[in-house]
This record gives sequence, C-alpha cells and structure tokens, in this order.
Amino acid sequence: MAQSIEPNIADLANGWLKSHKLDYKLEQEELNTEIDKALKDYFTKNGGTGANRPDAKLLLQDKNLGYFPILIEYKGYKDKLEKLDAVGHVENRTKTNEPNFKHINGYAVNGAVHYANALLHHTSYTDIIAIGMTGHKDEAGNIQNQIGVYLVSKRNLGMGQKIGEFTDFSFLSAKHFDGFIETVKSLHLSQDELDAIKAQREKEIDISLVKLNNDIYQSEKGLGENDRVYLVAASIIATLGIPNKLPPLDKSDLKSQNFAGGRDGDIVLSRVKAFLDEKGIPSEKKDLITRTLSNTLLTENINKVHDGESQLKRVFTKIVDDLGIYYKIGLTTDFTGKLFNEMYGWLGFTQDKLNDVVLTPSYVATLLARLVKVNKDSYVWDFATGSAGLLVAAMNEMLIDAKNNISSPEELAQKEIQIKAEQLLGLELLSSVYMLAILNMILMGDGSSNILNKDSLRDFDGKYGFGKIDSDFPADAFVLNPPYSAEGNGMNFVQAALGKMKKGYAAVIIQGSAGAGKAKSINQSILEKNTLLASIKMPMDLFIGKSSVQTYIYVFKVSEKHDTKTAVKFIDFSDDGYTRTNRKKASNNLKDTGRAKERYEELVNLVHFGKQHLNLLGDGSYFEGHIDPKNGADWNKTAPIDTKPTFDDFRKTVADYLAWEVDQLLKQDGGGNNPQGK
Repeated sequence: MAQSIEPNIADLANGWLKSHKLDYKLEQEELNTEIDKALKDYFTKNGGTGANRPDAKLLLQDKNLGYFPILIEYKGYKDKLEKLDAVGHVENRTKTNEPNFKHINGYAVNGAVHYANALLHHTSYTDIIAIGMTGHKDEAGNIQNQIGVYLVSKRNLGMGQKIGEFTDFSFLSAKHFDGFIETVKSLHLSQDELDAIKAQREKEIDISLVKLNNDIYQSEKGLGENDRVYLVAASIIATLGIPNKLPPLDKSDLKSQNFAGGRDGDIVLSRVKAFLDEKGIPSEKKDLITRTLSNTLLTENINKVHDGESQLKRVFTKIVDDLGIYYKIGLTTDFTGKLFNEMYGWLGFTQDKLNDVVLTPSYVATLLARLVKVNKDSYVWDFATGSAGLLVAAMNEMLIDAKNNISSPEELAQKEIQIKAEQLLGLELLSSVYMLAILNMILMGDGSSNILNKDSLRDFDGKYGFGKIDSDFPADAFVLNPPYSAEGNGMNFVQAALGKMKKGYAAVIIQGSAGAGKAKSINQSILEKNTLLASIKMPMDLFIGKSSVQTYIYVFKVSEKHDTKTAVKFIDFSDDGYTRTNRKKASNNLKDTGRAKERYEELVNLVHFGKQHLNLLGDGSYFEGHIDPKNGADWNKTAPIDTKPTFDDFRKTVADYLAWEVDQLLKQDGGGNNPQGK
C-alpha cells in the first residue's frame, strides 16, 4: 500500500490558510468554548473510535455578522476523499444506525461531516462547513490534492450537501468568504431529496427510540410508563433553547445536589418554565404542562443522589445523547408519536387497550391530509389527536404549499407563523398523550397553541382554545384515527366534527365494521348533511404488531347531503406496495416492494379526479357505485364480478371439449392394439 502523505497535506493546507491570515493552530484549543466543549463531550461519549477531533477548525464571520464553524479533516491517500451511499449521501451510518467508523475514520469528508453533526447536535450553530482534503504524490513527486466541501445544517437534516468544486482554501479568505456564504445560502434540496433524507432519518429515529426505551427499562428501575413520557418531554423542552434569549440546558448544568431548589429536577423544571414563558404559552396551558411534569421531576427517588449522580441526570443524558440530533435538526416528523408507539407498545398493553392507542403511520397520515385537499389556507382539526401525528402531517403539507406559492420571504415567514398558531386544532383527553401532542407541536416550531386537553364529544364548543377564544375555529378539513372502542367504532367523533363544519372535506381511517353495520344509525345521520365520496379498503397488516383489524378510509364532502345518484368511489388498496414485518431486531420493518409512493399518489388522484388515473392498482381495484344513504351499512362494497359468459368463453369451452373428445378417441385406438393398455 502507498505511504500516507497526510503530514504533507496538512502542511499544504496550513500554508493556504496562513496565506489568507487564517491560522487554525493558534485557535485549535481556544477557538470557541461551545465548539470545543461539544466536540469533547461527543468524543468522550464515542470513545475508542480512533478519531478524537477534527484536524483543523475555524470560526469565521460573514458581513452579516453570522458565525460559521469550519471543520477540516485530512487523509493522505488518493482515494480517501469521500464514501457515498447508493443515492449520493455521505455514508456515515450502518444498517443498525451505529456510526460507521470504518468510513468516518477512513474518508476525509465523512470524518468532517461526522464532526459537523456533533456541533449540530450539541451547539446552537445551525450551519457548519465540513471540509475533507486528500492528496497523493504523482510520479514526479508532486502533491496532487482533492477537496470536498459540504454544508451540514438543519436545512439538510444534517445529512451533508456538496457546496461546489474547490482546489484550495482561498474561498475562506476575507475577500471571498461573503460570496462563498451567499452560495451556501442559495443551496436548496428538492422536495423529493428532502423526503428521501427524512425517510432515512426516520429509520434512524426508530432504532434510537427502541435502544433508548430498552436501556431505560433495563437500567432505570421505578419509572412507570408515564414517568418515561414526561421525562422525555421535559428533557427535550429544556434542551431546545431559544437563540439569543434562552440557552439550552446542558447535562453539565445538572449538579446532582440534594438541597431544595438545587436538585436536578428543580433545574430541569425551571428551564422548562423559562422556555414556555419565552414562547408566550398561555398561562392556563403553561400551568397544566408544568404541573404535569413536576409530578415526575420533583419526586424524591428520581432526585436522590447515588455515587454522585441522580437518576434524573442519567436519564436526561441518555435522552439528549440518543435523540438530540433528531430534534435539533428540525426534523418535521411525528417524533413524539414514534416515541409514544415505541414506549407504549413495548410495555405490552392488552389488545383492547392497544387498539385505542396506536400511531397512524406517517405515510398514512400524509395520505389523509392529501385526501382532504389540505393547502396553505386550510383550517385543520382532529377530534382524537393522540400524539398529533395527523396534525403534523397536515401542517407539513400546508407549509410545503405555502413555500411553493409565496415568493416573498417576509410574507412566507408570516404565513408559516399563522399556520402553526391559528390553522390547526387538536383535542386529546388522556393527559399523558396530550403531553406528547404538546411536545410534538413545540418541536415543529410550536403549533401547540390550540392543542386542547378536552373531551371533544362533551366539552368542546368548536371555538379556539387560545387566542381567539370567542371565535369559532373555521375548520374546512377534518382528519381522524379514532379510538375504535368508542361508539360506532369511533364514528361518533366524525358525527361531532362534521356537525360543527360548514364546508370542506373529511377523511377518517377506521375499523371496517363501522361501515358495515356497527355504526349504522350514526352513518345514516352523517349522510343527511354530508356526502360519502370514497371508501378505501386498506392493507390488513397496516398496523402490524399493534392491531390486526381491517381498516377503511372514508372520505366525505362536508355540508352537502348525500344524494342516491352520487357515485361513490370504492377502492381496494389492499396492495399498497409496501411489505411489512414485525421483527423486533430488524433494521427496517417497512419495505417498498411495489412502487408504493406512486401507488399512494395514484390513490389520491383516483379519489379527487376519477378512473382516468387508474394505472398501478388495476381494473379490479376500482369501481364507482351507489349506496343508500338511509342504509348506513353498505359502505364497503367491492367491484362486481361479471358472471355472464361471453362468446369467447363459449368458444374456449367448445375447443376444450373437442380436445378432450379427440384425446379419448386416441386412447381407445391405442388400447385396442395394446392389451395391457400401456
């Protein structure tokens, strides 16, 4: 193997930096306390990796006074610049979501991106420049080098995005740095690229949540399921921070002391209160949140100090280390819903109870949002919001539509605030689940304003919960995955919500028996004022491992009485393109084996526009038929089978018969010449 020339590469890079008055060696240990502390903490946690700091680091400021950490990693071999995966992402994770230290240690860009993610996780910086540099000596003994320059930021979910082609470090000089940063700011990913990165990150979250829950369950005794939920919620809120107003709580801030007011629980709760104050959370909601969290945070056992550390600090550290990167990068997913599903599912509820607390898969939540035609101007509500996963999906669709249709940055920013503060409303009765919904929307940039801890059937009058409390919430989109143990399998929630709407669309995923007789009288009542547009049979294993019931999605047009002449779209979506398994140790229990993304897109188009969009699903999966609005039990129809024989059927039957006759004659003739019949 060729000899490494890493020292030569470092000298070359150092020469470039010095020529532009950038001397990283003078700043290596004292450049920035936050950066150094973050790197030290990160590599202490990941000790024994063979990589203990980037080779060089800088902190540069642009003309707008914004700071940008620059991390540089060197490798002295020709083919060690970067290792990318099949879709062109920097490949720093194994299939089991462990750091791929073979790539991190072996490739310059991979190492730099790895360090950059540590800063994204443990500091307030949101845009980090990761640089990898390699080199080798050619036959004449001259150094030939390569440079890879990547942006690691919240915008690309920490995955890393190539900025451009460079042959030296002159782009870091005062003369060129502002132009370089303008290029950085102009980078963008397509929605498809973001979706692909998001899907990868969501797989990582699933694995991390399983690991965290098992670790807490095995190692931390005396914590019930609600305690775990509240500890995660409190830890995440305390570590979010608010730029220039409230620093995120660091694990070093927890001193594991015994005096009242100085216990770790006191410190976490104090930071949570400060966060809620800065966010302007209404006092009623703030009091409810802090009161609920304090029941866990201030208990004696969790704050008791053993061997210099409280149980609360140990759990806090695990949460921040295992999950911090995902909520720090601003991942727009049903984060706490995944947490909820993992924690509650792992505890092994009885089947009946489990059916009432099951997370809607994110791709199904997005489907419901698209079926009700959500856009930037929609007002969306959910009467059994759970962890707010359906509202998160709807909010994402609304924000995407706003981004695609508003060109003014200032107008877009105001619209995003309005969407989160005024255009979403959810109701959840269970206090522990309500806390997850609050946390979920806070993580999404705080759409928690109108997440209400109320009984949607008895205590909700249709008005805003906060802010415009005297105004009706002008809902024009309703999404729901109700508790199936409720009346009519949960159709009573649909009846209540649609009764408070004046226009729009609704989509509910529900047990199929609701449309086949279990909710007959409720359905009759619903159709007196609303139209059933579509009935969609979903895969039997959609909730594999959580529930085994057959589910349907029913789509309605609101405030338009169902006419017997209205054609209902009946769609068999049993084959949605996904293959599901329920293996606890599997790295991926959901695999796209049949163009699933295209099938879900086709399904939306079929509901909205009709049969002309039928392609992947096939003729037998779609038909338009009629229901009797006074029946209420005829919502699950299947495509009729035509049993009338055709002329081709007759011709084939005759041909088959004649062939049989000829075969018999031949056998008889052969039998006459062969007494043994052989």
